[in-house]
Amino acid sequence: MPKIIEMALPPEVAFDESRFRNHVVHTLHLRDSQSLLIRPLRRSIDARSRQVKVNVTAAVYEGEHPEPLLLFRKEYPDVSRSPQAIVVGAGPAGMFAALRLIELGIKPIVLERGKDVRSRRRDLAAITKQHIVNPDSNYCFGEGGAGTYSDGKLYTRSNKRGDVRRILEILVAHGATNEILVDAHPHIGTNKLPAIVTALRESILAAGGEFLFSKKVTDFILKEGEIKGVITEEGSEYSGLGVVLATGHSARDIFELLHHRQVYIEAKPFAMGVRIEHQQSVIDRIQYRCESRSAWLPASSYSLVTQAKYKGEERGVFSFCMCPGGYIVPAATAPGEIVVNGMSPSRRDSKFANSGMVVAINEPDWHMHREHGPLAALRMQQMLEQKAFGLAGGTQAAPAQRMVDFVNGKLSTGLLDTSYQPGLVSVNMHELLPPTISVRLREGFKVFGQKMKGYLTNEAQLIGVESRTSSPVRIPRDRESLEHVQVKRLFPSAEGAGYAGGIVSAAMDGERCAERLAAMYVRKQVSAG
Repeated sequence: MPKIIEMALPPEVAFDESRFRNHVVHTLHLRDSQSLLIRPLRRSIDARSRQVKVNVTAAVYEGEHPEPLLLFRKEYPDVSRSPQAIVVGAGPAGMFAALRLIELGIKPIVLERGKDVRSRRRDLAAITKQHIVNPDSNYCFGEGGAGTYSDGKLYTRSNKRGDVRRILEILVAHGATNEILVDAHPHIGTNKLPAIVTALRESILAAGGEFLFSKKVTDFILKEGEIKGVITEEGSEYSGLGVVLATGHSARDIFELLHHRQVYIEAKPFAMGVRIEHQQSVIDRIQYRCESRSAWLPASSYSLVTQAKYKGEERGVFSFCMCPGGYIVPAATAPGEIVVNGMSPSRRDSKFANSGMVVAINEPDWHMHREHGPLAALRMQQMLEQKAFGLAGGTQAAPAQRMVDFVNGKLSTGLLDTSYQPGLVSVNMHELLPPTISVRLREGFKVFGQKMKGYLTNEAQLIGVESRTSSPVRIPRDRESLEHVQVKRLFPSAEGAGYAGGIVSAAMDGERCAERLAAMYVRKQVSAG
């Protein structure tokens, strides 16, 4: 059995393989030899004191064979002639659902409205440089979904929903580094995610699954309370044992289609606000309590939350998807709207830090759109994005305001340098955001300025709008079967269904939907045959 050790180390020791090994050898009085293996198991940064430490848990193997690092093996059966199921959407939920279906002996047919990662890049460049939004190929739609061009955060609070370690090991088997198995807050980085996404697709194809791009689903084949398949824009029909619907939180046309076909959906609370952009050096100085960050320390992050009142009602104000050393990107999915999101490369080496700063949105906020029924919250979201587009001048340039100016209700006479490439337009954000958001943000910033001295500064700016935090619509499903409450064989999954968000949570939810589909309908298929 290995010896498990726990240490609090300086960053230059914890993150340098040679120094780390030497430290363990000398601390434990070991003989350094080829038979000695020291394997880090867990690593987390502790910046609570002025001397930043890294807490490391490691296993020491001396003269014995270690346990395999990866329990997962990339070995999939041939399902080319197996019963098939339809997976709509090729984000994390869809891809992991497809891989799990293969493991369970089912052939997945993956239908993705967008393009593969390589082709998708041209459309992303068109948004940034020419302000042209392709509704089917953008930062939200295309191979890998919104997660492909994101920070690639891999931590989740959803341990009860599935096996987090399994998801991480599958990612390592498809090209991610072993560090994601060790770090307390692992991430991959937007520069490395495309290759991993491509490798996941190649595994699906190699096992006999199908992976089809530019296949936008425009109708469902519904008969006698069951979904038999889907119809794509060009008129092709695809049928199977069931349908895993993994279209993401921005597929508004799918919500519209469900409502039109009288498939039960409901409006759902979500959150909206802005992106806050600081210089990364400012956040490092606050979090690490030093004038300049050590070369051994990663770009620092933060997590902030408070309650703020408007008309006597308290709501949550909180940071969302914080991207240290990152960039703000244009995430609109249709012409005539402004949406911003954040992403980071693997090294997190941009000079900027950004984070969503959002306010909880509940039913009273979308009550004015109640004539739209279950799409009322979606309409509120959509109208704010369109308003931002108009106020900023009708391009992908985003409305912005310096942070202290916003708190004081003052229009910024000049804006700061930014990572947002389409450009910024100075706007009074109180004119853009409804008071239920703007008033609470203003009060929240004052609180955060007390929690993090130096955070509330006019050397930071708000960029809007951050509106796609989660789905404004829920596609209800049975708690146990994960099947739609009304339509059999329909398995709404992950963010687009209003359940699990983030890469790992969505992947686990996709797997669970695949497992339920197989458990409920493969036996029926065999019996019928």
